[in-house]
Amino acid sequence: MAENNNYISRRSFFKIAGAVGVGSLLSPPESYPEAQATTGSKDSLLHVVPTKPFGRANVRVPILCLGSAFGRSSNLLLKQAINMGVRFWDTAAVYAGGNSERAIGKYFKKFPEDREKIFLLTKSYSLSSAKWSTDLDKSLERMNTDYIDLFLSHAVSYADDLVPPLVNSELWAEKRKSEGKIRFFGFSTHKNMAENLMIASQYSWIDGIMFTYNFRIMNEEKMHAAVDACAKAGIGLIAMKTQASGYMGYTDKITPNEQEQVLFDQLAKEGFTFEQAKLKAVWDDPRIASITSGITNMSLLQENVAAALNSKKLSSRSKQLLNHYAHRTASNYCAGCAAVCESEIDGEVPVSDVMRYLMYARCYGELETAISYFNDIPLNVRNRIAHIDYRKAERKCPRGLDIGRLMREATLELG
Repeated sequence: MAENNNYISRRSFFKIAGAVGVGSLLSPPESYPEAQATTGSKDSLLHVVPTKPFGRANVRVPILCLGSAFGRSSNLLLKQAINMGVRFWDTAAVYAGGNSERAIGKYFKKFPEDREKIFLLTKSYSLSSAKWSTDLDKSLERMNTDYIDLFLSHAVSYADDLVPPLVNSELWAEKRKSEGKIRFFGFSTHKNMAENLMIASQYSWIDGIMFTYNFRIMNEEKMHAAVDACAKAGIGLIAMKTQASGYMGYTDKITPNEQEQVLFDQLAKEGFTFEQAKLKAVWDDPRIASITSGITNMSLLQENVAAALNSKKLSSRSKQLLNHYAHRTASNYCAGCAAVCESEIDGEVPVSDVMRYLMYARCYGELETAISYFNDIPLNVRNRIAHIDYRKAERKCPRGLDIGRLMREATLELG
């Protein structure tokens, strides 16, 4: 699920856009002034949004990827995304029951000439190559396209689950590539990211990975090492969940204490909001090719593009303060290291998944989606969640989360 980064006020957008004119942002890239084109590409087509190389693949992708989890067609939104240079689109077979892919398909049916302009990503919620084939064919049909640029196995969780399908995926991926159905192959992961990325770095046929990556976890030693290994292996890296919302409610919106005010004042001095700084921290990492952001309306599109256009980098002082803030507020955020806490619980309980569903409900305002995912957990597991002793897991949690309380709250809010 792409994160809904509703992070910049309209005032901020027009302030950033003012230098080039809103009319310029809403014009096709071909008419955009060369002085504002920041792709670094020598292509004759000038994009608005900057681009970066995608791993070892001989392609560049916009640093902003449109997360299209919407369920209805929005031709105007998608056309404007193209005009602004947001030509990297992210969807999945499971989003909105397949309607997200259908919305893109309706667009390509009306504007078939635009298909070649888009780097298109979709995902199969499976670790089975047979299911990949089924989902891929359905995705191609829904989206009115002959090929997918990047096809991912969605939401890989555990390293032990990852290895067997990866071993078998080389032949599958090569066959689909030879058929012209996909250009690149990889997976996405919400939890145990460091372990999964480190394993993937050993497999030469993994072209791209989408994974949770943000200011709260990017400086952790294991994560840093795993991202570095993938970058050195030439794997294209896409960050998601970049706002790193907390599970107690959106804790970043509370009245700041004295230490936090120092951070906010420093960011303001540099011309950033806190939400922009979170994105900049990821964009400033040269190993990350793109950020996927949930964009469901024109206002969000404009605001995301405005942030991407601002080429100013965070100072070392701001990055240091942001890292200190991440440590101070660690207990508000589940980093998805499920293998650590879940091994301390009697019976199989998907703690990390439940924490993520709470995030969807509390931080994204997607209560129905959260309830739907929560109710996909087997009934016998759901019935146990509120009654388990989580004290051992809490002692193991490197972030000090109050796991027991949050799991009981999830049962009341989502059950």
